[in-house]
Amino acid sequence: MGTVEYIQHHLTNNSVGEGFWTFHLDTIAVSFMLGALMIFVSMRLVKQMEAGTPGGFQNFVESILDFVSVNVRDAFPGHNPLIAPLALTIFIWVWLMNFMDLIPVDLFPYLFQLISGDSHAYLKIVPTTDLNTTLAMSLTVFCLIVFYSIKIKGVWGYTKMFLFHPFGKFFIPVNIIMTFIEEVSKPLSLALRLFGNLFAGELVFLLIALIGGTLAVGAAALFWAPLQVLLDLAWLIFHLLVITLQAFIFMVLTIVYLGMAHEEAH
Repeated sequence: MGTVEYIQHHLTNNSVGEGFWTFHLDTIAVSFMLGALMIFVSMRLVKQMEAGTPGGFQNFVESILDFVSVNVRDAFPGHNPLIAPLALTIFIWVWLMNFMDLIPVDLFPYLFQLISGDSHAYLKIVPTTDLNTTLAMSLTVFCLIVFYSIKIKGVWGYTKMFLFHPFGKFFIPVNIIMTFIEEVSKPLSLALRLFGNLFAGELVFLLIALIGGTLAVGAAALFWAPLQVLLDLAWLIFHLLVITLQAFIFMVLTIVYLGMAHEEAH
């Protein structure tokens, strides 16, 4: 398999269907498994919680809860019992999906090919490198933004936002266009930022993996193989910060956007 074919193969989803009704089976399966893992660990932790002397893992989870609570308290006006659980779910689930990018790029595709018996079988295990995943999450957040905007401001209050913001009543056509662009940019920025960063990170891991496959031949392996290890380690450490930062940004922007939706109309 050549360099281009190698990269294309690793960036292609295992899918069924055609056109709009194409389902990326690997994205769906990995996303659901990580969500189920998150729920399972949470349920086990709740059953085993100790009020007196909590263990190390419980302390770690409580630190995450405190971290999310502080961000919700700082960025969200008023009170809504949905916001903190939603922010926590987004932060952990997105982080877990991002973390799949740190697993060696050839490991799971190779195991899947052995199990399926198809040496050309596709398997892409990082859900957030699939634009469908990031768009689905951002559109869910956008639906909540619209729902709470109408609930808090009322239908007329939400309509006035399009008619009279930002330039007043004498520029209604311009206001509608500007406000529409502003609203649509919210889910697009959420989706494209997360997707772009994770897709680029996955591509860098693939390029590093190619060093061992195409350059480390014969005596050259004495130079290229250690270089690959060093590059992998350096990028892994850096990317660990990236995946955490991207999960944090997605969570904070969700809180901020929902906070804006809860502001009373003036």
